[in-house]
Amino acid sequence: MNIGEASRRSGLPPKTIRYYEEVGLVTPGRAANGYRDYQERDIHLLRFLQRSRSLGFSIEEARRLLALYKDDNRHSEDVRRLARRRMAEIDRKIEELNSLKRALGTLTERCHGGEGPDCPILEEIAGESIA
Repeated sequence: MNIGEASRRSGLPPKTIRYYEEVGLVTPGRAANGYRDYQERDIHLLRFLQRSRSLGFSIEEARRLLALYKDDNRHSEDVRRLARRRMAEIDRKIEELNSLKRALGTLTERCHGGEGPDCPILEEIAGESIA
């Protein structure tokens, strides 16, 4: 099947599929005319990659997960370790976003929002904040 059909069946844009091929995550066969020729296995792998990326795994982590998926001698602990690292990174990002939200909330509370030009939010962004 061509890339358009592979896109439709996997739910990934053709550009993403081409990128996955470029970085070596999928390797579709080639038809006699030189066009990509995707098989059912390729669609399955593309869906696997889509789901791993939607869970926040990086390209390299998705590559590792794919290798583990293909390895019948894998240890589930290796998969679990990757997932735990991803969860720790998500927790770190959540804390970072909560910190940003608190800081922005504090600035927003300090801004009177009136007709005048004084704005503690802009002063903070410009580095001119006075505590």
